[in-house]
Amino acid sequence: MTQKRSILIFSVLILSSVFFSDAYAHSMFNSAEKFESGFRVQVATAPEFPQVGEPSQFKIRVTEGFDYEEVDRFTVGLRIFFNEQQVDTIPPITIEGSHWDFDYVWRTQGNHIVLIDLYDMAENQEVHTYTFNMGTQNPFGYIFFGAIIVGALCLAGVVLYIYLPNMFKKSKD
Repeated sequence: MTQKRSILIFSVLILSSVFFSDAYAHSMFNSAEKFESGFRVQVATAPEFPQVGEPSQFKIRVTEGFDYEEVDRFTVGLRIFFNEQQVDTIPPITIEGSHWDFDYVWRTQGNHIVLIDLYDMAENQEVHTYTFNMGTQNPFGYIFFGAIIVGALCLAGVVLYIYLPNMFKKSKD
């Protein structure tokens, strides 16, 4: 009986891997994207939960149109707000390519509003502003990781509860 169940489980896994061959990575928790004015701007931080006072990396990617074609260059400026007050500014800088990764140190814990200004991107030479919520590590991050660990331990307990008696049963026979 156990052998038939194992064969059934492996068959389901193999068939599901054949039918569902597309794999997608999870989007990072501190990431977002906006599509406005014909451009898509993606932002993310690495690590996903930046720590206050420690260097993290801020990542920006700009693509154009519905086909998400990478731009050759873009001019960008950043404004970072905390509690409705501007706490940092990065003046406009021209980036060659469609990716810009730079080091940044978050000074306060909590939710920040990041305004990304794209300059001279369209024919009309207007400034396009994209608004994102970004956060630093707070106690909820630890609760989240704790919940994942508790869930994994519960799953391990259920699996052991199901399969462990069968193992002891076989050893007694």
